[in-house]
Amino acid sequence: MEPDRGSRGSRLLMTFVLKKGLIICPLALILTVMATASLFAGHYPATFSELLSVITSTGKSDSENTQMLSSIIFELRLPRIFAAILVGAALSASGAAYQSMFVNPLVSPGVLGVLSGGGVGAAIGIICGLSPFGIQLSTFGGGMTAVLGALFIALIYRGDRLLLLVLGGVISGAFFTSILSLIKYAADPNDQLPAITYWLMGSLSGVGLNDIKTVLPLFIIGLLVLLSAGKALNVLSLGEESKALGINPQRLRLMMIAAATLLSITSVSIAGIIGWVGLIVPHIGRMLVGPDNRILLPVSAILGGIILLLADNLSRTAFTVEIPLGITTSIFGIPMFVCFLRKSKGM
Repeated sequence: MEPDRGSRGSRLLMTFVLKKGLIICPLALILTVMATASLFAGHYPATFSELLSVITSTGKSDSENTQMLSSIIFELRLPRIFAAILVGAALSASGAAYQSMFVNPLVSPGVLGVLSGGGVGAAIGIICGLSPFGIQLSTFGGGMTAVLGALFIALIYRGDRLLLLVLGGVISGAFFTSILSLIKYAADPNDQLPAITYWLMGSLSGVGLNDIKTVLPLFIIGLLVLLSAGKALNVLSLGEESKALGINPQRLRLMMIAAATLLSITSVSIAGIIGWVGLIVPHIGRMLVGPDNRILLPVSAILGGIILLLADNLSRTAFTVEIPLGITTSIFGIPMFVCFLRKSKGM
């Protein structure tokens, strides 16, 4: 019996690995092609051969047109492409993890108030006239404060921890939203208020390579923690039965919350508030691969990079004036969510 059981386990493992590769490899290829094509998307007039010449470093360095194209590609477009992929992957993976952890398909990365807290932190940084890096730090601090507030509310009361955590996030988010409204009311309407409003709409227009280098370690840590916990999240989604399988639910939830919060806050600090991606993309992932988090989490991360990269390309090329990224994701995210609701109800 033991050899048969071992061979069956090997076959199941091989089937899982094959299925994972068949899904992830094509998506990774699509993401690579889109990232390469995004280098050529823009309003600056240039031919394909000119752009290709700059990318491959075969153009003349003393040409004014070549220098301009080089600056556009390596200082503007390339950082935006990396940022879109990282932010999309972070929001989608954290959204999938939250939905599995709370066993609720309507949960998004902002469930613990991180978006409102980050908005308050950014608004304070803008009011105080901080540098872009200082605004990022202020945003990070505001988001972390909001999440800690939600955790504190969940810990001081007795009852269902998951429900209390969600309620704590609602309370924390509402509180920081009120603070944000107060700051906007007191801000200078000629300078500070427009800057706060534009930041809250979400955008990648100000992201540079230095910003990517600063936040890249945080993205890598958060993503590695989430992607390595797929099997544990599968067990955690069983609820209290997970204790019988050797899983410490509270410890795992804290680890998942820490990783997902790190990804969410880092995303908000460089891109502002980007809605719907963390809610919609995990649903698309489940339609493709099912609820197994071992496959769902990496698939959601890659899909998030693809979708946010596409949305950013539309934001900066669809019109002569760039549309804030948060508006673009909302325009496409809301109809998609309505379609998912219709399908879930079997209508």
